[in-house]
Amino acid sequence: MQPMVESDIRASFGNASDTELAQLSLPHDFALTEWLYLDAFAWRDPRIAARGYLVTELGGEPTGVVLRAAGANGSRHRAAICNLCHTQQPGDQVVLFSARRAGPAGDRGDSVGTYMCSDLACQETVRLGRPAAPSEVLPSVHELERIEGLARRTKAFVVDVLGGA
Repeated sequence: MQPMVESDIRASFGNASDTELAQLSLPHDFALTEWLYLDAFAWRDPRIAARGYLVTELGGEPTGVVLRAAGANGSRHRAAICNLCHTQQPGDQVVLFSARRAGPAGDRGDSVGTYMCSDLACQETVRLGRPAAPSEVLPSVHELERIEGLARRTKAFVVDVLGGA
């Protein structure tokens, strides 16, 4: 991703109300973000527990959606899979997030939902691999496939929320 500042992020949301934009809080470590290694930027709002944000690039422009986390799913003892990064985790670490559709559909209450890592750290999760041997300079084919799959599914989710934008 191209480096972004707060104003870029705030301007990127296609399904946000003025109130949601006014309430948006960036993560505490925002200034330390390593943009070069990201295909998307996602975080839970540090002040509003049920809110999250997901920003990716579509057509070279930052494009984001506001997310709402569902309540606890009660599956602490079962495994669940994030639909974005395809990582299996304990059930309490995967949450249903929904996003109000943009435009008239969203005004009618239409939304799109999917299960995601509860901390929205999919970008980091797919990049956590086994420690590389000294001779392994590049990520493995499997790691690259996971990263590309996450990028593809993230963009598809954002496009679905924004109605094909």
